[in-house]
Amino acid sequence: MAAIMADPPDALELPVLRRVLILAAAVLGSTLYATTLLVASTLLPQMQGSLAATPDEIAWTTTFNILATAIATPMSGFLAARFGRRRVMLASTIGSTLATWMCGQAETLEAMVLWRVLQGGLGAPMVPLANAIVLDSFPRRQAGLVSSIFGMTVVLGPVIGPVFGGMLAEAYGWRWAFYMIVPAGAVAAFAQWLVLPRDRPGGRVPLDWTGFLALATCIACLQLVFSRGQRLDWFESAEIVIEVLLALLAFWIFLAHSLTAPRPFLNLRLLLDRNYALGLVLVTIYGMVNFTPIVLLPGLLQSHAGYPDSIIGEIVGYRGLGGVVGFGSTLLIGRFDPRIGMSLGFGLLVVSGLWLMSLDLNVGTGVLLANSVLQGVAVGIIWVPLTVLTFRTLPPGATAEAMSVFHLLRNLGSSLFIAVSVTEIIRSQAMNYGRMTELLSPYNEALSAPQVMGGWTLETLQGLARLSREIDRQAAMIGYANAFGLYMAASAAAIGVVLLARGRPRPAG
Repeated sequence: MAAIMADPPDALELPVLRRVLILAAAVLGSTLYATTLLVASTLLPQMQGSLAATPDEIAWTTTFNILATAIATPMSGFLAARFGRRRVMLASTIGSTLATWMCGQAETLEAMVLWRVLQGGLGAPMVPLANAIVLDSFPRRQAGLVSSIFGMTVVLGPVIGPVFGGMLAEAYGWRWAFYMIVPAGAVAAFAQWLVLPRDRPGGRVPLDWTGFLALATCIACLQLVFSRGQRLDWFESAEIVIEVLLALLAFWIFLAHSLTAPRPFLNLRLLLDRNYALGLVLVTIYGMVNFTPIVLLPGLLQSHAGYPDSIIGEIVGYRGLGGVVGFGSTLLIGRFDPRIGMSLGFGLLVVSGLWLMSLDLNVGTGVLLANSVLQGVAVGIIWVPLTVLTFRTLPPGATAEAMSVFHLLRNLGSSLFIAVSVTEIIRSQAMNYGRMTELLSPYNEALSAPQVMGGWTLETLQGLARLSREIDRQAAMIGYANAFGLYMAASAAAIGVVLLARGRPRPAG
């Protein structure tokens, strides 16, 4: 069994009050950035009309933001080594806040896409560096507690954006959903300048451009494939084929170079640590199942179940309430083997997925609220033992680089799985609509029975139109049920990976 690593130097020198202030500043900054990730999800219809864009064009405001985040996140370790964590955190917070303000000022689609790219790219180092600073500012024995507090940003941030952004957009317009983030960004930057420990940059640390460009190309091509594949009919499109080939080539170059270069962009030798390697697999699955219900449920409820925006926002908000309960429960669960907490959390997500698969379009608000709370409790329980188990056997000097890969895979898993889920919904909806409409024929004797047709009719154009809309709703529900099945299967697979991790290590010595 691996030994517990010694406490980081900062944890022994900083007074308790300073540590608490560092934690508060880091949590505020990370929550700010997590809020920007999904804030645009509820604004797309308003933004589309205001910026005179098509549905495909306005989707680029989200796609490019995620893409910029995924590309910039691995640079966190290099930037921290070159300029120091404190400077990079301040620059990231200030830059992301200014880009958010400019998003609200954008008058054209091109300007909005540009500022969303800068918002994602400039803010990307904020979460991994904040997480690394927090872990290195507290003794290892308190890692579970501080990870629990810091981890609330992972759950609450993406909830705050859609809920409060949607409310402000409905009352004052979509621009105010971006403006609401700016004051919090200013406060976060001031707090970080005031309390973050001054670290010494590592001097002129060279950037491995070959490794960075190869990894960035691979990530960009993968994101484009999953975002545009459904629209372009996948491998029937020359663009998709080229992007897949480029992704494979870029990944091979990155892998070969990283294993042979003396100072690679990302140190793949960290994967020799068993818990860290398995932690990367688990955080990828965690990213897959964390955001997917938040993204899928609003579309289902608004377009097919007739729910108003205010109720949808309330349902999303209850997930944050469940997250607080989940993180609070880790204070008790954290006393046990981390594998127990993760297995419990992913097990609850399996239950949540099975529950979502059983829903129909007549589902009541109470059922949705209860399921949302269950999801929040589950992801809250998972985060702390996942973070503790992944990083506790790594040396403190490797935390920043290891954390950047950790959050990269969380974001990448989330964006790719959402794209896969949406693709499954569209594919399944079209297939089931075709199958069900084949049965609508005057020659189908079963349709002549009153108990079969009920209030529907094939005799008029209006009746056919109403029946077509109902079939489309039911076909969509089947598609969403299949997507929730993928969500459930991913959660179940994570439990098997958890069992491969090492349990409690022996004390050093």
